[in-house]
Amino acid sequence: MAGVAGGNDFQWCFSQVKGAIDEDVAEADIISTVEFNYSGELLATGDKGGRVVIFQHEQESKNRPHLRGEYNVYSTFQSHEPEFDYLKSLEIEEKINKIRWLPQQNAAHFLLSTNDKTIKLWKISERDKRAEGYNLKDEDGRLRDPFRITSLRVPVLMPMDLMVEASPRRIFANAHTYHINSISVNSDHETYLSADDLRINLWHMEITDRSFNIVDIKPANMEELTEVITAAECHPHQCNVFVYSSSKGTIRLCDMRAAALCDRHSKFFEEPEDPSSRSFFSEIISSISDVKFSHSGRYMMTRDYLSVKVWDLNMENRPVETYQVHEYLRSKLCSLYENDCIFDKFECCWNGSDSAIMTGSYNNFFRMFDRNTRRDITLEASRESSKPRATLKPRKVSTGGKRKKDEISVDSLDFNKKILHTAWHPKDNVIAVAATNNLYIFQDKIN
Repeated sequence: MAGVAGGNDFQWCFSQVKGAIDEDVAEADIISTVEFNYSGELLATGDKGGRVVIFQHEQESKNRPHLRGEYNVYSTFQSHEPEFDYLKSLEIEEKINKIRWLPQQNAAHFLLSTNDKTIKLWKISERDKRAEGYNLKDEDGRLRDPFRITSLRVPVLMPMDLMVEASPRRIFANAHTYHINSISVNSDHETYLSADDLRINLWHMEITDRSFNIVDIKPANMEELTEVITAAECHPHQCNVFVYSSSKGTIRLCDMRAAALCDRHSKFFEEPEDPSSRSFFSEIISSISDVKFSHSGRYMMTRDYLSVKVWDLNMENRPVETYQVHEYLRSKLCSLYENDCIFDKFECCWNGSDSAIMTGSYNNFFRMFDRNTRRDITLEASRESSKPRATLKPRKVSTGGKRKKDEISVDSLDFNKKILHTAWHPKDNVIAVAATNNLYIFQDKIN
């Protein structure tokens, strides 16, 4: 990847937008997670209504070679339904918190989806043939009279319209007392972990009725609770290593070879706080909302409220890179606390070669940082620039008194429009950005 900004580097251009344009957005239609599969051929989104929509990358047409293939709806299914816990008198939302793909082993695709309590393994498969010519039933499915059958027929497979079926193969339930915030497939492709506020469990894909509790930070007396688990992820190459982040801004790396219960971490990543910048909001904004290993497994990236940090796994005392996402909001923390925006959980992602990172902001802005050139860019996901192959113009937020042309004042930012979920194609420069109920797809411009 050459870079993230304009100039000599490539430019980002609009490719597609999915979802209705309505001003009144139904709560159920708000996208809550976005994830490419390992090849990038499929792109899955989950929403607050418990639905999963999968888009498939179409091959580019020979008539229009300048247009790369688009993503079109491949399958839509209801993954989770609202439930009620009668024991605790609690409603369990159907909202999809996370989707994680499994590496493809055969013609079918598999993914894990989770709401607050239940994880499901889904199989997505195609059918384009059906059997015809049964002996004991007619073509319309009615049973034939056995006495009228005079000859034996061999059923044959006949072509039919392509059908994509989604079927739940496993349901992993009743293992989390608190809300699940993360699931992560292990590099052995046989196990995965799930994390809630206080515990992390390790599951085997084939076993649904039990899991191993590998982290438990619940104190004996809940009044002594000082931190919660905010995210967890397995290492991309070492199946015994995983990390989890906390609301105190720390990250713990654990090795499952050391002990069955990983309450004692192997490594502890924390940046010492600058006493001069301490404020009432320091603890809230230092809480980590997402942690992601780089594809190489050498680095990990964490997102807190105002910044993204890249850590070298071999250096625990401070991050090797820190990128300010929206430093101009530091002066607005009081109003962001009052409208609860300060608790928004922004995610972050790496590009395929680990040379650039992306994360979201407010006003439908999203940020990209080039790790090699240290250049950064702010882009906007909006319908105004949604003409095919329209180049995305960099956005600037004015922080001083005098506002330049094309700059946006901090006071005019819309905090209801936020980019919390983004995904980067594992091989190409194609990104998916979720803006409320719309999914924007951008790609690098081919001249």
